[in-house]
Amino acid sequence: MSLKNPINMGNINQQELQSLREIISSHQTMATKFDFYSNQCQDQQIKQLFKQSGQDANTTATSLINSLK
Repeated sequence: MSLKNPINMGNINQQELQSLREIISSHQTMATKFDFYSNQCQDQQIKQLFKQSGQDANTTATSLINSLK
């Protein structure tokens, strides 16, 4: 996921910033859990599904973090 427009920090209030932090944290947690799940799977299709989901969650978190800079 790539944000088309970076977040303008001058136009964001504390509540919105806290919400973004929670969303980022949730995506980081999802990435960790999906990675754990993929390592537990024997079925290669499910393993790949969890692995891809973890990568997607990590990409989203990274994109949100970079948009705040």
